[in-house]
Amino acid sequence: MSPAVFSGKWLGKTAGKFISFLGFVVFFILDFLDNVFCIIFRILDEWFEGKGSACYCEKRGEVVGDGKSEVSETLYGRKNFFREMGFLGFPRKWENSKKIGVGGVVVNRWSDCGCESCVSWMKNDDQKLHVVVREPSKETIEDCRVKPAENVIFMHGFLSSSSFWTETVFPNISEPINHNYRLFAVDLLGFGRSPKPRDCSYTLKDHIEMIEKSVNYPFALDSFHLVAHSMGCIIALAFAAKHSNSVKSITLVAPPYCSTKDGGSLIALNKLAERRLWPPLLFGSAVMSWYEHLGRCVCFLFCRNHRIWEKMLKLLTWKRDLHFMMMDLTRHTHHSAWHTMHNVLCGGAKVLDDYLTVLVKASTKICVVHGDKDQVVPMECINTIKMKAPHSEVNILRNADHSTVILGREKEFAQYLEHIWASLADIASNEERCLKNSNT
Repeated sequence: MSPAVFSGKWLGKTAGKFISFLGFVVFFILDFLDNVFCIIFRILDEWFEGKGSACYCEKRGEVVGDGKSEVSETLYGRKNFFREMGFLGFPRKWENSKKIGVGGVVVNRWSDCGCESCVSWMKNDDQKLHVVVREPSKETIEDCRVKPAENVIFMHGFLSSSSFWTETVFPNISEPINHNYRLFAVDLLGFGRSPKPRDCSYTLKDHIEMIEKSVNYPFALDSFHLVAHSMGCIIALAFAAKHSNSVKSITLVAPPYCSTKDGGSLIALNKLAERRLWPPLLFGSAVMSWYEHLGRCVCFLFCRNHRIWEKMLKLLTWKRDLHFMMMDLTRHTHHSAWHTMHNVLCGGAKVLDDYLTVLVKASTKICVVHGDKDQVVPMECINTIKMKAPHSEVNILRNADHSTVILGREKEFAQYLEHIWASLADIASNEERCLKNSNT
């Protein structure tokens, strides 16, 4: 081995060890800070609200809201050096936050934003999701008496909203589709303009029931297509499995499919939010996913004061309107984002295989779109889907990451969706003709 090659390998190993050591030190400090802020927030909650809000810093105890069986073990099973050593083991009371409100509506925390746009959902008595609906043309509606229009439900990803679809796909849908399809883009529970209740665990069951209450029942949907991105893919799979006789196709974009039965939630947490310093996106995910109280600090600084940050960005960029993705980043509460992250993204890992099996048996058309540069969802997730559902259609896009798998490719993606829907419509038409011919 030449000295140059040996020197290069030695430097590589040394750099790797240094980064690992630095990562250990950084997360060691974050472990300590999370325990400190646990105490600080408890004191502040008691000061502002009369009672300290429950957290997940000790062993499994009382859970906020319903759906205890669906609560992910990652909420309690996250490792923290100081917590395990009992270094800050002050006595704690496991009790729900004080509920203040009128007519059963829970007022948001003092650390959450109270502006008009963030609390507008509290004015609605029925507490339904915010849904953007694009109806077919009037001529098509009249024709629907003979042939009903097709329905498509779009579900966004984590820290996003219905704008992800209305600003990208909706403007690029062709006229024939606009005439014959009814499009629904929902703000999932806890995000965008949808309700963000504090007495909710944001489990898969909670999300599905709210979609049914806000879309299926009011619009009497008996058949539909599903399109979902990132975290929305998990909710879409659960929703499709429950309505397997109604769903015609499901298109999953960058799906975080981390399925394992035993310890699946903890494995999913380590895959999607590994405690690493690099890349920065992964480090940010790790901080927000592993540290409940540091995450609440971030939400307090940015989400509660989003109007100030938005004004500053507008001044710096000289733009009247910010990008919709920038706006969506703060349209949630810490409670809704924290519980959805753990109970959907992590907790859903234990049941994903069951949902996919139901769809395979129902012969539902499954399409997967993924970018080969995605640093959020590893390619392993896509390979798992292909292994579990061999007949699924997988489309890997070159030089596309978690967002640019759609952003910058809006027109192509819209055409791809139209091709999927049209192919199923052709099959249905052929089957109808065959049935008529056999009857005659």
